[in-house]
Amino acid sequence: MSVPTLVAVAHGTRDPAGPATVRALLDRVRALRPRLPVAEAYAELAEPSLEEAVRAARGPVVAVPLLLARGYHALIDIPGRACEAAGPRPVALARPLGPDALLGEALADRLAAACRAEGVAAGGPDGVDAVVLGAAGSSDPAGLADVRAAARLLTRRLGRPVAHGFVAAGGPALPDVVAGLRARGARRVAVASYLLAPGFFHDRITGAGADVVSAPLGAHDAVARLVLRRFDQARAGARDAGSRPVAAG
Repeated sequence: MSVPTLVAVAHGTRDPAGPATVRALLDRVRALRPRLPVAEAYAELAEPSLEEAVRAARGPVVAVPLLLARGYHALIDIPGRACEAAGPRPVALARPLGPDALLGEALADRLAAACRAEGVAAGGPDGVDAVVLGAAGSSDPAGLADVRAAARLLTRRLGRPVAHGFVAAGGPALPDVVAGLRARGARRVAVASYLLAPGFFHDRITGAGADVVSAPLGAHDAVARLVLRRFDQARAGARDAGSRPVAAG
């Protein structure tokens, strides 16, 4: 039985740092599971396209959206395009990466690194005294709910309250959240960037008025492990549903 190809599908960006980050993440995935074929793909704005990656793959495909919440791309666009491009070959479709406790682990690490770089303690009287999860946002209520769930996971990880705010669609707007925290007495506000890669949305997060902004999740080991978890879950789900089995890598 042929080994499936993990087709990792990122949203895409015109910023060359975005694809570079995706490739670094997939290098970590390959290092964790060397025998597994892993292909890079994008829903838009970058190449290779989802269709190109699926058609180039040999045998069955497991499409893993490198997305942090539900929405049009994760629920409609990627599944439809992957199945059409695969033709008669078996296709398993994974759920988005987020929300998940592994992302909370990566967010906490990125935030701690950003605080160290700024010479600010993560807590205490001379440290950060308010934390916000900054996300792009979505017009899909399910996507907004996923971000709220991610903020709750980070709250548990950090052991302190974590607010949330958006820089594109949905509310509350991140700059308003930061300003509101300051109005209530917060001296130093930190934002944990709930994005996979640099680009337009991360630039907006850095411009929202916080004192500390973490780097995007990027090629963190916890994110690589989560990509493989979603791959395994999708493959197992396809078998349970009675479709043609997809071999383990």
